[in-house]
Amino acid sequence: MKKFNVSKLATLILAAVVLTGCGGVNKMMKMASEVKHEVTPKVLELHGDSVSAAIKVTFPAKFFQKKATLTITPVFKYEGGETAFPSKSFQGESVQGNNEVVSFVNGGTKEIPAAKIAFVEGMRKGELIARVKASDGSNSVDLPEIKLADGTMSTALLLDGDAMPIAADDKFVRITTEQKGAAIHFVINQANIRDKELNKEEIKALKQFVKESVTKENVEFKGVEISAYASPDGELDLNTKLADKRMVNAQQYFARELDKAKVEGTKEEGFIKTTATPEDWEGFKSAMEASEIQDKDLILRVLSMYSDPVVREKEIKNIAAAYEVIKEEILPELRRSKMYVNIAVVGYSDEELKDFSVSNPDTLKVEELMYAATLHEDINTKLAIYQKVAENFSDDWRGHNNVGYALLKLGKVAEAKAALEKAKSIDASNTIVLNNLGVVAYNEGDVVAAEEFYTAAAGAGNQVSYNRATIAAKRGQYEDALNLYVSSKYNTLSFAITKVLNYSFTKNPDAFDAALGILKKAEDESAKAYYFKAVIGARKQDSEFLMNSLRTACEKDASYKAYAQKDIEFAQYAADATFKSIVE
Repeated sequence: MKKFNVSKLATLILAAVVLTGCGGVNKMMKMASEVKHEVTPKVLELHGDSVSAAIKVTFPAKFFQKKATLTITPVFKYEGGETAFPSKSFQGESVQGNNEVVSFVNGGTKEIPAAKIAFVEGMRKGELIARVKASDGSNSVDLPEIKLADGTMSTALLLDGDAMPIAADDKFVRITTEQKGAAIHFVINQANIRDKELNKEEIKALKQFVKESVTKENVEFKGVEISAYASPDGELDLNTKLADKRMVNAQQYFARELDKAKVEGTKEEGFIKTTATPEDWEGFKSAMEASEIQDKDLILRVLSMYSDPVVREKEIKNIAAAYEVIKEEILPELRRSKMYVNIAVVGYSDEELKDFSVSNPDTLKVEELMYAATLHEDINTKLAIYQKVAENFSDDWRGHNNVGYALLKLGKVAEAKAALEKAKSIDASNTIVLNNLGVVAYNEGDVVAAEEFYTAAAGAGNQVSYNRATIAAKRGQYEDALNLYVSSKYNTLSFAITKVLNYSFTKNPDAFDAALGILKKAEDESAKAYYFKAVIGARKQDSEFLMNSLRTACEKDASYKAYAQKDIEFAQYAADATFKSIVE
């Protein structure tokens, strides 16, 4: 890229002052070649939404005449307009003014401080010039414009502004387990099953559950559990025999019922699992704690003092004699056999869910609908399913959130906002919803509100870090953006671009290869990605890589031809025949 020798600035200033007829300025002209100055950056670059520049001028000793004043105004000229930076004036030691003084004897280095101007599209190609007014007393003259630098390196415009919404997950489980149980109670010191017990509603319900499950194709019997108990107020030997007999009788009874229902596998080892508990102390404690007996806590504390079951049996009998409710209600409930049937229910296949979610969504449960939406690639189909979730299960925030998610993907920000506000009304602190409202605010141009939402959404997912990185990168806060991109674990074009943009500060030669590595992981084959590769080729002085990448970009999207012609990244290749053949 062509570099301008800014030392001409001093020569032109002095020449103009000579025109005013000042002899002192004539002496400055003779030393003009000794004036040194530097523009930072040497090529203007877009950071955030603005362009900045600073000029440093070093005046040699015995150069700046005591009665001279110089005013320098940096101006960026571009197609369609020009924008001025703040002016800076310097004066000699004898001038009565408030400008920065330059010593005649010592000279010195002075600065036009870095300042920013708002970037507009036309600034992609232009030049920074200086307009200088020189004066000595009452005479002044405007000097010819002096070019200071080229501009603007605007690769930051390639940064994608898309923020990432988050879809709420489903809790779909294809195979679920269900358990149905019932209990048979026994008379004290007996193990025979009474007809009264078999006619109870819970026994009838258990038998009906078995009968209906056998007829269902998607149900698999996983086994039966039978546990028998004796109350802790009897002798241990007696209770052991009672519990065992109650277990056997319950097992024989229920095995017959399973055979009647034609349940398969009942004879297999381990299908029916049995246990017997002679002293149901835990059951007694639970029943007491759930009771309304006034002294229950005291009773339990006293009984807990006895570790010997024989002593505890005796004490329970004594307490039962004193408390009729324990004898009539607590202990009889512990003399029982419990029977449980375990089944596995196999849900619809993926193909069935895909079909039903479109053809007959009202037949599906909320988790089935939520999962089915993930099986479809088309975002409009996803939206329709999520809308059905929001309609059929309106008190579930996930349906409204995912409607908003899909609408954001479709670019329908206003509609997405309405859906997300409904989700927020159900769960005001939900971090996923807050992240998505941040995406809405970002798309509405309210970056401050977006940041507030993202801060409140901490922990919602890696998308939050990515969204924060997007804002930081757009502001030119590249180091912060890179840290956030890394924590997000998303490899994207914007991440790669930020790596290269940060090079202006770090001058790390590995930045280019690191950016290419990120692009490789991102598997981004877009025209913009190839155009960015061409930029990397230009910065690495790799013309072959530049041309091949730029050619692919223009083949994928012809609009990049005109874009490249005004891109100062390729300024030194403007006259190259291969470059011209690609972009013209």
